[in-house]
Amino acid sequence: MRKFAVSFAVGLASAAGAAALAQSQAPAGPYAFKQGYPTADAAQRARDDADYQRALVAYRFWYPAVSNEGIFNGNRAVGIEDGKAMGIAAAGPGQVGFTLNSDTPYGSAVIDVSNGPVVIALPAGAYIGLVDDHYQGWVLDMGLPGPDAGKGGEHLVVPPGYTGTIPSGYHVGHSKSLKNLLAVRALPVDGNVEKAMDALRAIKIYSLASAADPNPIRIVDTTQMAMDSSCLKWEDNIQFWQVLKKIVDAEPAVPEFLPMYALLAEVGVEKGRPFEPDARMKAILERAAKDGRDQLLVSAFASTRPDRINWPDRKWEWVGLVPGSAQFEAPGGGIDLEARDRWFAQAIVTSPAMFRRSAGAGSLYWMSVRDSRGAYLDGGKTYKLTIPQPVPDKLFWSVTVYDSATRSQVQTDQDNAALRSMFELKDVKPDAPLDLYFGPNAPAGSESRWIKTVPGRGWFAYIRIYGPEPAAFDKSWTPADFEQIK
Repeated sequence: MRKFAVSFAVGLASAAGAAALAQSQAPAGPYAFKQGYPTADAAQRARDDADYQRALVAYRFWYPAVSNEGIFNGNRAVGIEDGKAMGIAAAGPGQVGFTLNSDTPYGSAVIDVSNGPVVIALPAGAYIGLVDDHYQGWVLDMGLPGPDAGKGGEHLVVPPGYTGTIPSGYHVGHSKSLKNLLAVRALPVDGNVEKAMDALRAIKIYSLASAADPNPIRIVDTTQMAMDSSCLKWEDNIQFWQVLKKIVDAEPAVPEFLPMYALLAEVGVEKGRPFEPDARMKAILERAAKDGRDQLLVSAFASTRPDRINWPDRKWEWVGLVPGSAQFEAPGGGIDLEARDRWFAQAIVTSPAMFRRSAGAGSLYWMSVRDSRGAYLDGGKTYKLTIPQPVPDKLFWSVTVYDSATRSQVQTDQDNAALRSMFELKDVKPDAPLDLYFGPNAPAGSESRWIKTVPGRGWFAYIRIYGPEPAAFDKSWTPADFEQIK
């Protein structure tokens, strides 16, 4: 991880610094020097530019931590206290969160290891789960993609610097933070959502110290609650830095992140010290937050990376650009910055299992933001998407529609953002091409295969395949592009 932080700092500082200098110097020209010394104006501009560059680099590195705090805050807002309860939901469009979906019920909780290791006891069953630290760094997998392989087991999250005895029989993950995110899904086998919700209720979470007589945390059903588990309200303004300051103060320092803490200190975010930016620094931090957020969205929606494409003649793209890597390691060493930015701009949590591209992996994602002509998808227009059948899935598949501004499921009076093989599409013939429709109004006779979109708002879609088979990888199965229709 030290290599991660250093590689990130050097690589991103170079890229962001060059961009920032080009932007800041374009109207003002080069810095002026006289007899080898900067003029007063040049010195001030150079200081402003340097602080902006540092803030921009820091923003992109720490964005996953602030995004994760948004998830924590979504639970807190509906009364779920850190470390005391787990929220479960058959999620829908009313629950805002980066590319959440309605395919499977979710469970999420803060795993707080401030007082020692915490046990997550998972029964045998069709679970897909993980724990990430406060920075969305991977701690452990559980369920089908984890070491228990769906057979059930006891997983242990251990705090940083822990020196106590770890009993045998646990699947152990060592965290770099005190607060961690548990994210777990129960697959609705045969379309039985209530059974999947019961499977989430069967998960037990308790302290290792109480293992002899455990008192598990509460389970709270949030299905009917409107929730915002995103960082949208913070991500482009001074609140980003205020939230980040609270995280830095609350968590022990991560030695591997020392270069990135140094960048934060330069812009006034330092553990144990007041965060009181003056007008100049506040303006710089606001600009860095806005520009940093926009740069992340460019990586998500307008990347030019050739390896984002799976089918050369289609607009569908891989969501994750680094197969099998939880920390976005580049094949030649260092960190793939574009892959990291792209992922966290539109999604949450990481694990090696999430990015596997192999038959039998838990799930597989592709994204489309454009129609067959290359235009961005428009909520005021109507499109047809043809899905060849059979789809190469062992479990099920879906198409989900997201609002491009919120990166969350589209919200309309239809109250639905997905077409799923186990639900809306369960009665379609599995051996003929399937036409799906997207737009502000349903084409006559196709209401059950239509998702409503909102005029004036852009949208994008994910195809998800659960239990992908070889045809999902060898390109023998190819979905069509979105075709605009009148």
